[in-house]
Amino acid sequence: MAIELLPLPLPASADASKFNDFGREVKGVSPGTLSEEELEQVKEALYKHDVLLFRNADFTPEQQYALTKAFDPQSESYGHGNNKTESTKKSILHPDLKTIPRVPQVQLIGNGTVYNHEGLAEAKLKHPSHTTFHKTRVSPEDEAKGYTRFYRWHIDAALYDLSPPKVTTLYGLEVPKGEPQTVRYDDGTGDELHVPLGTTAFVSGRTMFDILPIELKSLAVRSRVKYSPHPYVWMAPAHAMSTGLGIESEGLELPLDELPPWEESRVKIFPLTWKNPVTGALHFQVHPCGVSELLVAPLPEGAKREGALFPDGAHLTNLKEVRELLYKMQRPAIAPQLIYPHDWHEKDLVLFHNRGVLHTVVGAFTPDQVRAFHQCNLAASSDPVGPSEDDVKKWA
Repeated sequence: MAIELLPLPLPASADASKFNDFGREVKGVSPGTLSEEELEQVKEALYKHDVLLFRNADFTPEQQYALTKAFDPQSESYGHGNNKTESTKKSILHPDLKTIPRVPQVQLIGNGTVYNHEGLAEAKLKHPSHTTFHKTRVSPEDEAKGYTRFYRWHIDAALYDLSPPKVTTLYGLEVPKGEPQTVRYDDGTGDELHVPLGTTAFVSGRTMFDILPIELKSLAVRSRVKYSPHPYVWMAPAHAMSTGLGIESEGLELPLDELPPWEESRVKIFPLTWKNPVTGALHFQVHPCGVSELLVAPLPEGAKREGALFPDGAHLTNLKEVRELLYKMQRPAIAPQLIYPHDWHEKDLVLFHNRGVLHTVVGAFTPDQVRAFHQCNLAASSDPVGPSEDDVKKWA
């Protein structure tokens, strides 16, 4: 039986023409008991549409792990490495995650205190807040009026040693109701976005690439990014930009010799653009907070040099320069009209193509607003595939 796919409801702020292929609600099947045929249809749909929503789903941690693993049967451990370095107290991820004891690949995230939950007697959860991570913050007075920010645009990935997960599954168990909030970009553009309380915001990596001008498309298909070792520990002393799209260059990152032990062979270098395994499209997939260097290949033989950036190739190691260049490439795609802010309801299950979108936590809760979600993503069995030789010839 064919699964039924419906377009996701878009907010009034969205440019619908940019969401023709993005996001679908799946109806007619239960995500925890998919047949082999239905599973294959869901897999294909995810790579075609990047975000899938199942409403009113009954879904155990075991089923969540099984569905997540089905996208990469050889994957096993949680995407950040099951309480290894990235969960240490030095890491900026430490406060955000609690492990489900009997299914350690599934994490409990949210806000407030949750009792007697899947083997956890008590779990104190904290919704990440821009007030502890950004260089500047929305004033308490404006927060009381409902203003907030994007926390951190990212890909779910350790970015050191482990390969980025192919898919993340998010299941909403307790979803507090409250007034909508207004995201301020606070970057001089005047951009704002009205969002539901506690939304998860998504942008398409494909759109991020597609809207680039030709000279930046050329740079994107020729470039690779090098991430810092233990990037979440490295960036912990630093501050994020007001848009949540990267780190302010203040020289506050932890020196490499103060990081937990690391090996050069485990440092990750990825293409800027990752090739979709079903559509063949290129998705601009960079976690801007963790990047340390940019490696640019020269133009291919016969390519037009006029107007090209770094036509002979380059190795950029100046962190400020690297960040400013990536920001120039990524910022257009987080414009208000290109964002899908999901309006969570209890028992919503969202699957997203972690190698095809960027996403962020948004907003703020009071301590008494209890929110409980199950999250699962698994470090992949292989690294992402970059642009083909034909892609480089086409776009460079």
